[in-house]
Amino acid sequence: MATKGKAPTKAVAARTPGPRAPRAEGRPGRRRAAAVPPARLFQIYFEPWQRDLLDPAFIPFDNAGVRAERLEFDVFERLAASDATAGAALWGALSWRYGEKTGLAGADLLAAIAAHPGHDVYYCNPHVQNEALYHNMWTQAETAHPRFLDVARAVFAAADLPADELEAMLPSDRWSAANYFVGTPKFWSLYLPFVRGVLARAEAGLSPEMRALLHSTGADDRGLHAGATYVPFIVERLFPLFLRSAGRKLKARQLALPRREAELNVHLKLLREMKDVAHRTRSPWLAACWVNYRNLYLTQLHGKAWAQRYLRAITPTDVRFA
Repeated sequence: MATKGKAPTKAVAARTPGPRAPRAEGRPGRRRAAAVPPARLFQIYFEPWQRDLLDPAFIPFDNAGVRAERLEFDVFERLAASDATAGAALWGALSWRYGEKTGLAGADLLAAIAAHPGHDVYYCNPHVQNEALYHNMWTQAETAHPRFLDVARAVFAAADLPADELEAMLPSDRWSAANYFVGTPKFWSLYLPFVRGVLARAEAGLSPEMRALLHSTGADDRGLHAGATYVPFIVERLFPLFLRSAGRKLKARQLALPRREAELNVHLKLLREMKDVAHRTRSPWLAACWVNYRNLYLTQLHGKAWAQRYLRAITPTDVRFA
């Protein structure tokens, strides 16, 4: 999960901030047609000083004073309902830390999209090392948010989602963290109701105790996400499931992040390749080999105490392929 900006402390009622439409530049007294960008990309910020860090290729989106449990998903909903996205062939909303997380400039993101036209959604995963180390984004979250899998299992049961998703091995080209995606109106018209429906069914079907836990700040016990609840961490991990269900007819493409790829060591590269080959060939034997190698690597990386705490929880007993 990408780290969010520090949430403002004051709530602002009935406020829907958004970007200002960019002005067309030209000589005084002379009109010229404004160029139509290939994608309308907004960048969310919360504090005035963060605006100075925004990418010039993006449209600033002032989210100061807004307290929304669903974080980026709330911004997506407001943008979809506003004039800011009207007529856009592609649009998305990225965090103010997008460049820091991905190592990819906005102009390069637009160029990558232009180089692969015709897709309904473009996405990326700034945490590429996790593609090598975990079965999927659900098991990864167990190491970052206490009792995450307990909450996720309860949400899946209440929302009538396939429980196997939580343990299935996901190929690296389907990972998408931090809500970094850009889509067509068709994508947004399917994705937003899908997530909205999951949350509504979960809210209605959860026990009072589990509902309270879902909305608690226990998900952010280390204070890295401004006291976020479990909700946004669950929402961002629904994307791969969406692509195989409500969005199965969409054309999707994961975009590479060269700087993040360059940071992978030889073990991470081999682990990711091993896992992808196991998935592609549907080989339980190779998947088991990957688990053994992965467990040795994580134990060496984090130490014995970490391994004793997490490895059993993040290692499914049966091999399943998403």
